[in-house]
Amino acid sequence: MLMSETDRNARFVREFACHEVAIRAYVRRLVPSRSDCDDILQEVAMVLWEKFDEFDQAGDFRSWAFGFARYKVLSWLRDHGRRRLVLDSDVVAMIADESLEEDSLLEQQRHAFRSCFKKLPGNQQMLMANAYRQDMKIQEVAATSGRSTAGFYQWLYRMRQMLLECVQRQLASEANP
Repeated sequence: MLMSETDRNARFVREFACHEVAIRAYVRRLVPSRSDCDDILQEVAMVLWEKFDEFDQAGDFRSWAFGFARYKVLSWLRDHGRRRLVLDSDVVAMIADESLEEDSLLEQQRHAFRSCFKKLPGNQQMLMANAYRQDMKIQEVAATSGRSTAGFYQWLYRMRQMLLECVQRQLASEANP
């Protein structure tokens, strides 16, 4: 069944927005500068947009996008090969393969973390989230928790340890069903 143009546009924007950070990180690991990464990412986005009708809607958008990103990076390397900071294509291919594996592991870890984080009571979730907000001072978060700053740091340490252990248990249980 063909999608309407509006549905197609909305679906693409949703998929791309959801995975843009991962695609950018993947490309950034393969090229020497952020500006090069930005240029390549624009080209990748254009190709993904043009080819979106060929994307299997039941498939994995991230993997599909990584494939295009890899070829755009290799093309960029071929065109900019005379620069001193550019890696050999074989090295980039090796890094790209390892990045795909690493991205998969990181996604599993993120999923496990979200699952463990959701198990915390709402007030603890809020305190932890506020502790990592750029616009919040740790002293303010500590005061809202009813703890001293030192006490809040200790609580935060214990919470991070508890989350780490939860993530490790969840990953171990998924590896050994």
